Amino acid sequence: MDDEVVQRVFQEGGRDYFQQQPSTSTSTSSSSSILQSLPLHVSFDHGYYLLVKSIQELREKKEGLVTVGIGGPSGSGKTSLAEKVASVIGCTVIPMENYRGGTDEGTDLDSIDFDALIRNLEDLTEGKDTKIPVFDFHQKKRVGSKAIKSAMSGVVIVDGTYALHAKLRSLLDIRVAVVGGVHFSLLSKVRYDIGDSCSLDYLIDSIFPLFRKHIEPDLHHAQIRINNSFVSSFREAIYKLKCRSESPDGQSTFFLKDEAQTDNFIEMYLRPPSANEEARINDWIKVRQSGIRYYLSLGDQRIVDKNFIIRPKAEFEVGRMTLGGLLALGYNVVVSYKRASTSVNIGSLSLSLETIDTLGETFLVLRGTDRKTVGAEALRMGITGQWLTKSYLEMILERKGVPRLNTPPLVSATSVSHNQEKDIAAPKPIRTTPNLVYQLEDLAQPWTRSPTKSKMEPVLPTWHFASSDRSHGGSVATGSSAFRDTMKLAPMPDSYDLDRGLLLAVQGIQFLLENKSVPVIVGIGGPSGSGKTSLAHKMANIVGCEVVSLESYFRPEQVKDFKYDDFNSLDLPLLSKNIGDIKHGRKTKIPVFNLETGSRSCFKELEISEDCGVIIFEGVYALHPEIRKSLDLWIAVVGGVHSHLISRVQRDKSRVGCFMSQNEIMMTVFPIFQQHIELHLVHAHLKIRNDFDPVLSPESSLFVLKSNKQVAYQDILNILDSVKFCSSVQNFIDIYLRLPGTPANGHIAESDCVRVRICEGRFALLIREPIREGNFIIQPKVDFDISISTVSGLLNLGYQAVAYIEASALIYQDGKILIEVDHLQDAPSPYLQIKGVNKEAVAAAGSALKLDGSYTTKSYLQIILERLPLVERSYSGIHTHQAARLQELVESIQSQGGSTPSESSQSREVSPMDGIIEDMQCRIRRLERWHTINTVLWTFLMSALIGYSLYQRKRQ
Repeated sequence: MDDEVVQRVFQEGGRDYFQQQPSTSTSTSSSSSILQSLPLHVSFDHGYYLLVKSIQELREKKEGLVTVGIGGPSGSGKTSLAEKVASVIGCTVIPMENYRGGTDEGTDLDSIDFDALIRNLEDLTEGKDTKIPVFDFHQKKRVGSKAIKSAMSGVVIVDGTYALHAKLRSLLDIRVAVVGGVHFSLLSKVRYDIGDSCSLDYLIDSIFPLFRKHIEPDLHHAQIRINNSFVSSFREAIYKLKCRSESPDGQSTFFLKDEAQTDNFIEMYLRPPSANEEARINDWIKVRQSGIRYYLSLGDQRIVDKNFIIRPKAEFEVGRMTLGGLLALGYNVVVSYKRASTSVNIGSLSLSLETIDTLGETFLVLRGTDRKTVGAEALRMGITGQWLTKSYLEMILERKGVPRLNTPPLVSATSVSHNQEKDIAAPKPIRTTPNLVYQLEDLAQPWTRSPTKSKMEPVLPTWHFASSDRSHGGSVATGSSAFRDTMKLAPMPDSYDLDRGLLLAVQGIQFLLENKSVPVIVGIGGPSGSGKTSLAHKMANIVGCEVVSLESYFRPEQVKDFKYDDFNSLDLPLLSKNIGDIKHGRKTKIPVFNLETGSRSCFKELEISEDCGVIIFEGVYALHPEIRKSLDLWIAVVGGVHSHLISRVQRDKSRVGCFMSQNEIMMTVFPIFQQHIELHLVHAHLKIRNDFDPVLSPESSLFVLKSNKQVAYQDILNILDSVKFCSSVQNFIDIYLRLPGTPANGHIAESDCVRVRICEGRFALLIREPIREGNFIIQPKVDFDISISTVSGLLNLGYQAVAYIEASALIYQDGKILIEVDHLQDAPSPYLQIKGVNKEAVAAAGSALKLDGSYTTKSYLQIILERLPLVERSYSGIHTHQAARLQELVESIQSQGGSTPSESSQSREVSPMDGIIEDMQCRIRRLERWHTINTVLWTFLMSALIGYSLYQRKRQ
C-alpha cells in the first residue's frame, strides 16, 4: 500500500549502505535518509506497516546489520511496537532498561550505561558476537548477561525511552518516535481533574519531569513519528474469578511446584484534588509498586458480570517521580495496602493465592483471556467457594470507611453533566473520515505533547431512559410488556471508536438488566465488513450470551438469485416468531443456513436462561424498522473493511489522475447501503466508528507458508488435533480488477488489483497486500462478503477484469492450524498453504510435513502468469484462451448486478459521451490543483522578493 512512500524513504539507502557508495558519486553530499528532511506522521498501525517495509527495503540495499531505535515516553507503546515488528521480522530487541547502572530512578538519564550499549551495537555492526546485560528488578541489580550472535541478528531494535539520544543516533539506520497511548491518557486525566489552573508545560514538568528536557528534544530527530491513539480496551480483556481461600492448605498442592512465582506489591489509590467527599473510585488513580518499578492505571476500570470480574489491559510503567508529581499537584493517597501473591500457570490460565494485609485474608484468584475457559477450569478444579465480585479497594472501604479530605476540593472549571443528558434533535449519518481536518487549537501544541482539546479523551456519558416521566416506573410491573414498551433507551449524544463503543455497549446491557426484565435483546447492524460480527462476539464473550446471525434467516429461493443484501431475502415471519418466543421466555428453534449449499440444513433449539438473560442479533438489516421495534438496544457499526475499499478505490482513481469524492464512490460501489441500510443506522442508541484497517493492523496478521511439494493426506492428519479436526471443500474463481492507466511496469501485480472471489455463488473481497518475510507471507486474515452490485459498481467505475484463476481447495483445520490444498486450473500440481496466527506453530507444521526448502512467497497470479509463454499473452498479460471465459464472467456480473434497483451501469453503457465528460472533469480537477499549487508558490516567491528588496533598501 505504501510502496511508493517506502521507496522515497530509502531511495538512497541507510546509514551503512550510503557510506559504502563510491566517493565520486554526486550523492555524497546528500543525507543518508530522505526521512531526515521528510518525517512521516502516522498512526500506530500505519507506523508498524511502514517500519516493517522500510526495514525490508533497507536490508536489501545494504550489507550488514540494520539498526532501529524506537524511543518515546513511558506508556506510549514503543515496546508493543518493537515486539510486533520482531514477531514479523524475526529480529533482536535490546531493551534499554537492561543497561541501568543504578537502582534509583527508572527513567533517570544518568542511570543508563550508554557506553555498554554503544559497545554492543558497534560489535554487532562490525559482525562480532556480543553480550548484553540482564537487569533483575526484584534484586535491583544486574544478574548476568545474554549472548547475541551477529549472524543471527540481521536487524536489531533498541527499545527505550532514550533510544533516540544523541549518543545513539549515529548508530541507528531508522529512528522511530512513539507518543500518545496511556501516556497521553494520564495527561488528559490530570488536565480534566486539575482544570485550567495549570499550564500544559507545568503539568508535563510535574508528572514527567524528564520529558521536556531529556526526551522530547530527541523525538524530533525521528524519521517515522507515530501517534498512538490506544486507550484501555476490553477487546483483549482479562476474566477473573475470585473467592476466599477458606482452607489454604487444601489448595497448597497447586503452589508447591517449582514454577510457582512469588511477588510482593504495594498498591495505592490516589484521589484527585477536585474530588468530593463521596467515594467515586472510578475517578481515582491506581499505582502499583513492585520492587523499584511503578505501574499506573486510571481508575477502577472493570466490568462485573455474574461471577466474573472483567478488566482491560490498561496498566503501564511510570517513574517514581511521576508519583511524586501527582502528589505535588494535590492528589491524595487515600488507600494503601500490601498484596503478597503466589501464582502458577495452568495452560493459558493463571491461578494465584493473594494475601491482603489490611484485610488479613487470603483469596484464590483464577485469571484468563477467555471467559468460558476460565469458568470451565474453575469447575474442573472443584473450587466451590462463594465467588466475590468486589475489588480489594471496595472491601477495604466497606470495612474502614472512606477517608475524608485533608483540604477542600478545588472548584472545577468545566462541567460535563449537561452533555450527558442532552437529547438528539435529529439523527445524523455516521461515516468514517480518514482525512482529519485540524482546527486552529490543534496546531498550537507540538506533536509530542498532550492531545489537543479536540483529541482529549471525552468523559463517557451514562445510559438513561428517554422517558422523562420516570416516576411512573414504579406503578408498572417491571416484568410486564407495558414496561418494556414504554421504557426506551435514550441514544448516546455522539459516535465512539470501537474500544469506547464496546465498553458502552456492555454497560448498556447491564443498565437494561438492572432496570428492565430479562431477556435483553440486542441488535447490531452495519454494512458488510464494518466489524459488527466481531463486535457481537466480543460482547458475547464478556457477558456470556449467544449470538444469532441474520444470515441464518436467508430464504433459499432469494439466495439463488445472489440477493444477499436484499431485505426481502430474510425470512422475517420466522425471525419475528423467534424474537417473540425469546421475549416470553419460551424455547424457540433458530434456523441454520448452509451458505455453501444455499439451503437450510437444520434448526437448533435456543432458550435464554434467567442466569444469562441476553441475546445478540447481528446482520446488515438488524436495525431495520421491522426488526428493531422488537429489540431493546440498537447498535450501529460503520467503517472497517467497508471503508477500506472506498479508500482503496479513491487511491486507485487518484493514481490515474481522476479524483473522486468518497460519496461518489459510495453511491456506485455500495448503492444498497446508502439507499436501504444507512437510513436505519442513524436511529441507533449507540453509534460506533471502526477505524480498523485490515492491511495495516498487526492484530489481523495471518502467517502463511506456501509450497507445491506433494504431501500425503495421512501426514496432514497426523499434525492436526484429531478431536477438533474438520474438513471442507471449496470451488472458487478469483477475478482480478484493475483500473486502466495504473502504473504496472509492463506486468500485472496483485497489489495493483482488487481481488474478488466467487465461491459457491457468493462474492467476497480478498484484502491482499501482504508482507513477505523469509519463507512467510504475512497477510490480513480478513475477507468480507460483498454483493454482486458492488462488483458491478467497480466495473462501472472503470475497473477492468485483467485475469482470473479457477481452483478447488481442500481445507483441513483444527482451530489453530489451517492447511489448504489448492488445485489450480492449468497448474500441473497442487499447492499447499499452512495458515495460522502463531508463527512458530505454522513453522512447526511445515517442518513436520518436511516442506523446508520448498517454500515460495509468490502469489497464485504471479505463478500462473509466469507459466504462460509471452506469445500467448494479450496486451494485459492474460492468456488468450482465458479472455473468452473472463468476458463471460464479466457479462454475467453486470447482468446480475444490473437487476438491482440502484444499478447505475445503464447510463454508462448507453452513451459514450459520459466517458468523455468524466475525462474532461478529471482534467479540470488536475488543472485546478496545479493552479492552487502555482498560486502558493508565486505567493512565497513574491514575498521573498519583497522581503529581500526591503532588506537591501534598509542596508542602503
